[in-house]
Amino acid sequence: MSKLVGSCIIGQSGGPTAVINSSVLGAVQTALANESITKVYGAAYGITGVLNDTLYDMSKEDPAELELMRQTPSAILGSCRYKIADPDKDDTDYRRLLEIFKKYDVRYFFYNGGNDSMDTCEKISRFMASSGYECRVIGIPKTIDNDLWGTDHCPGYGSAAKYIATSCVEVCLDAHVYDVESVTIMEIMGRNAGWLAASSALACHAGAGPDLIYLPENVFSIEALAADVRNVLKRKKTVFVAVSEGVRDKDGVYISEYGSNLASQKDAFGHSQMGGLSATLAAILKKELKIKTRGMEVNLLQRCASHCASLTDINEAYMAGKDAVLSAVAGKTGMMAAFHRVPGSEYQCETKLIPLSEVANLEKTVPENMMNDEKNGMTQAFIDYALPLIQGEPQRLLKDSLPRFAQLKKVQA
Repeated sequence: MSKLVGSCIIGQSGGPTAVINSSVLGAVQTALANESITKVYGAAYGITGVLNDTLYDMSKEDPAELELMRQTPSAILGSCRYKIADPDKDDTDYRRLLEIFKKYDVRYFFYNGGNDSMDTCEKISRFMASSGYECRVIGIPKTIDNDLWGTDHCPGYGSAAKYIATSCVEVCLDAHVYDVESVTIMEIMGRNAGWLAASSALACHAGAGPDLIYLPENVFSIEALAADVRNVLKRKKTVFVAVSEGVRDKDGVYISEYGSNLASQKDAFGHSQMGGLSATLAAILKKELKIKTRGMEVNLLQRCASHCASLTDINEAYMAGKDAVLSAVAGKTGMMAAFHRVPGSEYQCETKLIPLSEVANLEKTVPENMMNDEKNGMTQAFIDYALPLIQGEPQRLLKDSLPRFAQLKKVQA
């Protein structure tokens, strides 16, 4: 394929992670150093920034400040949850994107996000091709949920898993200080895939973790939960439960809806707002078992706890951004930079390209062999899968013993 010279846009979308900015850094630094890319723009608040013609000139940033993005959580360029229409039904947004792309001579577009973001990438790639405008589009994966199809794991998951496992060890030890019967329930993110709740099993590997773990891959029953808790109480006085926020009953109703109307509220992609599950389950068990119960949500800390980030995750996130740019310059388009685990006794990860059309709107759930037969815990197969992803302690720049995060000037183009 012939050499393509022009500018690029890099955007972030969806929920942030502790390492999403490391992916953007990998893309920005690689693009700035590449002779085929004339200008590097960051999109303010994802695709909405492109539509609104609000772009940042990344060449105006202090290189040292950019480097701090490795340890900076959240989405430094700003994110969005904007659902772009199907171009075959409504091409209004796409015609606007094409206008902006032509204005800035954009020949490369990189979008850093999860399932819905890969759908956006695929639609943009398809429209640009049908319009005869050469623009290479590559998706950079991101999601703490670890549910993107076609990749061994996702940037952001390892750090979130490490935070959850660490928190579970700490909570488990705290829950056992009193010599009375009690149940502690930790609600963990995960609408349809239970990878995050499953990571609580890493705390068990460390010696102190949940007695029971429930994922949305399986039908959830209040009666089964109560029976499981009673069985644990036969052996010990304190029961620790980890549960995905998205667990549903046999009729497909979110258990969180039992005590809240939050699940009836939808975002732009039709996703229910989760929350309140642990409080609901704690109230039910307290009434059922007549013992002390406590419900807790880890909430946003799962995705922004950079103080507990995995060095492996940070480095792999950077690699995903870097390789996305190199792949586009080499002539690839309509792809996502996925991860491939190299076979062998030592953990090793490489990137591979998979078509966006095969990724968009598909979800990778926890496989059967990683769950125990009772569907209330994890197997060694999961530990072997997840443990390498949480390894390594990054060196972090501190000021007055507090983290020093990147502070970009965000000079508009």
